[in-house]
Amino acid sequence: MGTPVSITGLVKTFGRVRALDGLDLEVRDGEVLGFLGPNGAGKSTTLRILLGLLRADAGHVELLGGNPWRDVVALHRRVAYVPGDVSLWPNLSGGQAIDLMGRLRGGLDEGRRAELIDTFELDPTKRGRAYSKGNRQKVAIVASLASRAELLILDEPTAGLDPLMEALFREEIRREKAEGRSVLLSSHILAEVEALADRISIIRQGRIVETGTLEQMRLHARTNVSATLEDGAALTGIPGVADLRIEDHRVQFSVDAEGLAAAMNALAAHRVRALTVTPPSLEDLFLQHYDDRAAPQEHPGGDAADDDVARPRTHARHRRGSPQEGP
Repeated sequence: MGTPVSITGLVKTFGRVRALDGLDLEVRDGEVLGFLGPNGAGKSTTLRILLGLLRADAGHVELLGGNPWRDVVALHRRVAYVPGDVSLWPNLSGGQAIDLMGRLRGGLDEGRRAELIDTFELDPTKRGRAYSKGNRQKVAIVASLASRAELLILDEPTAGLDPLMEALFREEIRREKAEGRSVLLSSHILAEVEALADRISIIRQGRIVETGTLEQMRLHARTNVSATLEDGAALTGIPGVADLRIEDHRVQFSVDAEGLAAAMNALAAHRVRALTVTPPSLEDLFLQHYDDRAAPQEHPGGDAADDDVARPRTHARHRRGSPQEGP
């Protein structure tokens, strides 16, 4: 199986701020990888290094078999990028912007372009300056999905879209995956990642703290159980059970994967009348890595830090042929 994105031991510092601290990340051929972390964890720094906008201090970074810093022009013809806040050429129409970005990426599928414009209800005749944030996102999405790019790098791609458009976007990403394209998806909309991602990587303080499928991650988390019993006998001493609450005939608790079978047997002994078993959501799994954080912080990992420190270097993207943003 190929690896369109392969990162090992990635380090990036901004003065005394250590944005990435030995990060390992891999996107496999034909998969959607969800990339999760709060602001300041290092996601934006990672994506900027992949796009050739920042140079790594240490570690190995490989994008589609090339070096994203050295081979940036050639690689940008094979990669489509959708940022969370799209900038367009103010005097170009949306259709012209889509075509220009398509040429930067080696061409567009004209039939797919027309289909996507219709799907997302985009008016391609309006100029960039007249678009709302949501419509600017649509321009970038259409340009990316209609391109011949092998890898999609999506950073909050549905920011500004309404729920209907978000649902349509998910369907289109499923279609892209079915056709063999690889996707690196960074999003704060956990339901979006949960619905689309084959695997998920969670970043904290510049390092990946967990990677796996949702099912694999659930093996290490607790399942919530709520039951109504015929009798109200106390349930104590059940292996793996925590947060046990009993009110009359109603029982609530959480249990780890190893203790789930024993817990179900214990409940059955009290004649269950109603039972709800809720596996941990992606939000639960994500928060378990951050539940000790009292308040949001701007960690040296990145997003907030590099927004300030790296801004002068980011301007160079327009000179180097960014795959997305206009001048």
